[in-house]
Amino acid sequence: MTHSLVVIPARYASSRFPGKALADLGGKSVLRRCYEQVRQVVDSEHIIVATDDNRIVDECRQHNIRVEMTGSDCMTGTDRVAEVARRVHADWYVNVQGDEPFLDPSGLRAVISATHHADAGVSVINAYSAITTEDDFRSTTVPKLVIDSQQRLLYISRAAIPTTKQLSFHGARRQIGLYAFRPQALQVFSQQRAKTPLEELEDIEILRFVELGVAVQMIEVNSVGIAIDTPDDLARARQHLGVS
Repeated sequence: MTHSLVVIPARYASSRFPGKALADLGGKSVLRRCYEQVRQVVDSEHIIVATDDNRIVDECRQHNIRVEMTGSDCMTGTDRVAEVARRVHADWYVNVQGDEPFLDPSGLRAVISATHHADAGVSVINAYSAITTEDDFRSTTVPKLVIDSQQRLLYISRAAIPTTKQLSFHGARRQIGLYAFRPQALQVFSQQRAKTPLEELEDIEILRFVELGVAVQMIEVNSVGIAIDTPDDLARARQHLGVS
């Protein structure tokens, strides 16, 4: 059995930016750039793109990327990972968001390393980094989190948290789209036939684990890429690469 399998959920019908996985970024799709970052850490046979769209399947096959077609009824990327987990066995499933074309390989290494050293009671791991600008603190596309003294997730929100009575910025943490799950955690997650209330409200899938009483171990990584959530993000990514 493989210790860890990287699964990259990628869908075409994104509500905020349809087709973002295949959007052109300097002559390569956003998804392909994400895959190439993962390949710096993990061999290709241990990476699977999970999608429900034939256009993404075609992109993967064109570039010799292993791909699995998953159901169109998957509510989240993690549900898509859970479907792959029912077919391909591993000790841990590492979920890398397909909209992270500048994924830092060191962050992925840190998450995989954490799976090797996780206590038996840890079944979900998620990465975070420091927020250094007030713009990111106020942004609704940047999930902010609070943790306990053991680095377990207490809450995560699109709101600007934690804050003072004056709602001022005094440092915060942002979620990074890197997760690792044991099979049993994915089974608990995917048994839900609807999103849990806070998950639905915030549109942040990791909250489903919190609401179901599954502890989420957070680990800090150093850097943040540019997640492609909107056309404006794509424009920033193109500017970062120096392409039009």
